[in-house]
Amino acid sequence: MKKIASLLFLFAMVLTSCTGDQGPVGPPGLTGSPGAPGEDGGIIVSSAFEIEVDFNTDNGFSHTEAYGNNFEVHETDVTLVYMSWETIDGKDIWRLLPQSVIFDDGTLVYNYDFTQTDVRFFLDGTKNLTTLDDEWTQKQFFRVVVIPADNLGVDVSNLNAVMEANNITNFEIK
Repeated sequence: MKKIASLLFLFAMVLTSCTGDQGPVGPPGLTGSPGAPGEDGGIIVSSAFEIEVDFNTDNGFSHTEAYGNNFEVHETDVTLVYMSWETIDGKDIWRLLPQSVIFDDGTLVYNYDFTQTDVRFFLDGTKNLTTLDDEWTQKQFFRVVVIPADNLGVDVSNLNAVMEANNITNFEIK
């Protein structure tokens, strides 16, 4: 038994002591960091705004909002929309769209789509939208966050995590 244990130990030592090619040199780091000096990387900052929307038959239960001159939205950027869902102990609770509400006579879906120039909020579902009470259609608050594709390594379902990861400290009110 001791011989088998000794052979296994010797075999493990041989395998762990092997080395291979060093590999190619990686890209230069930030100026001031150890290693070869490189250029400082830019901070990728997201654009964000908050908007209040009223849905009704006149607007087809839809609202389109242009990003405006303050935004530079690239084709690879991603737009996320959060809805103020409720307030608990004075704290606003935000949910990532789409969100569904189930009624006895159908389902209401808050949804959105986006282009490089605007974002559209709309109501959808199987519920007759004209029968909805004002609490479901009036004074609906949304937060829109445009995220550069480079920053998508974050849990987008958590608004606070998205804000922190993208250096967002406040929202422009539209």
